[in-house]
Amino acid sequence: MAKLSDIIESFIKQMLEINEGNFVEIQRNELANYFKCAPSQINYVLETRFTYERGYYIESKRGGGGYVRIFKASVDEDSYLSQMLSKKMGVDMGQQIAFAYIDGLLEQNLIDEKTHSILKNIVSDKVLGNIDRKPRDELRANIVKSIFLTLIKFCNN
Repeated sequence: MAKLSDIIESFIKQMLEINEGNFVEIQRNELANYFKCAPSQINYVLETRFTYERGYYIESKRGGGGYVRIFKASVDEDSYLSQMLSKKMGVDMGQQIAFAYIDGLLEQNLIDEKTHSILKNIVSDKVLGNIDRKPRDELRANIVKSIFLTLIKFCNN
């Protein structure tokens, strides 16, 4: 059985598809009522599933009549990859952030499911776990950067 977070994510993505990927505007409270959950559950989904790393931009207005607008980035492959490399990736990276970057590659259709699974395994704590945290997170960041650089190379050919 799917988790509520997965169901909410899927619902929002379907709304984006209906709007041809431009943007979708929702009200947290209305969506929470629809799914019979707390507004904080909606916030959790927005903060973890619709991130910049995954190719989304969120605009929010709080208060009475407040809304959340979710935009799906419509960037070409090279631009998306370059932006991630130059503006977002630091010198170290935890497993969850690395997974978010790799999930973004899948969502941008830059990799297939098989490659997605392989890459997530490569950067997992399970594989890199025997190394102290700081060197492990630096190594993981270098691996993810290398993945992005390789994709840029192939996108330019």
